[in-house]
Amino acid sequence: MMLRAGIVGCGRIAGNHARALQNSPGVEVIGCCDADLDRARAFAAEFGLPHSVSSTAELFALGLDACTVCTPHPVHEEIVVAAAEAGIHVLCEKPIAGTVAAADRMIDATDRAGVTLGVLFQRRFWPAARRIKAAIDDGRIGQPVLGEASVLLHRPSTYYSADPWRGRWDTDGGGVLMTQAVHQIDMLQWFMGEPVRVTGVIGTRFHGDHIETEDAASAVVTFESGGSATITATTGVNHNLGNRVTVIGSAGAVASVLEFPEGREGVNELWTVPGELGFRAPYDPEVHANLDVGAVNAGLTDFHTLQVQDFADAVRTGRPPAVTGRDARTSLAVVEAVYESARTGRPVDLAPTPVLASEEQ
Repeated sequence: MMLRAGIVGCGRIAGNHARALQNSPGVEVIGCCDADLDRARAFAAEFGLPHSVSSTAELFALGLDACTVCTPHPVHEEIVVAAAEAGIHVLCEKPIAGTVAAADRMIDATDRAGVTLGVLFQRRFWPAARRIKAAIDDGRIGQPVLGEASVLLHRPSTYYSADPWRGRWDTDGGGVLMTQAVHQIDMLQWFMGEPVRVTGVIGTRFHGDHIETEDAASAVVTFESGGSATITATTGVNHNLGNRVTVIGSAGAVASVLEFPEGREGVNELWTVPGELGFRAPYDPEVHANLDVGAVNAGLTDFHTLQVQDFADAVRTGRPPAVTGRDARTSLAVVEAVYESARTGRPVDLAPTPVLASEEQ
């Protein structure tokens, strides 16, 4: 079955989508769309796509089976719901939406339409991350009881000025938590289980001349299992130290996955599973770590490709994709709860992820 695919939004990350789709057997990229038609045309020329249009309606009319969504977060809902109504399967960039309420409407629309909804969290495809997940699932680590997500990134002022929608509540939906740390929050909850309570604080400590959203945040998350984890995130460090997710299990084992420099495949920095002791030196001062976001994205292309291939197989076989809409809703709920906790000064209890009608059968 050849899947006819299109790309919605031709910004920075869309190049990863084009390369991933074109490197996926059985997928034909029909075209792209962007509100800026000149940008869509330039993107289509760069990647050899036969069609470039300025609206999703025009793109969907080309007879797509599936599309990927690469637009700013707050407009994900509009596009995904329209795709569902057109019977088109959707792989959406992270975060799934700007709000949990929007995510719920997207999940409901795709469920009712019987189309597949996946969300791009390509770091789950790192072998190092899958090694931790397997060690949790087979009991070698024990029940995860403590966790940590550390996101210590450098973003220059030009990162925000080049895309004026970034760093605004109305067009970006949030700052470092929503745009960067959501990857590590997703991985943390993948390891730790369902989150049930969040306490957090946020601030704009470094980029206040350029943004209104947070560039620094910390939080404590409690999980249904009784385990807990901390989150520390910023885009304000002067030397990019990348990302780390760490899990400590009830058996006393410690396992971590470190991404340094940002965009490089994560490695198991710490691994104290009995009989499998391993350590890696975390940082190299000779590495140029303050990379342009384009270089960061380029380093993740292979894992975009793995997730696109998984999504295509899920569409063909009818199984759920590796990261479902409901999975992605969970990380967004944590981010939204940090914002609410920071606003009120109180812990926020998370409602259980809704069960879809199709999952009750």
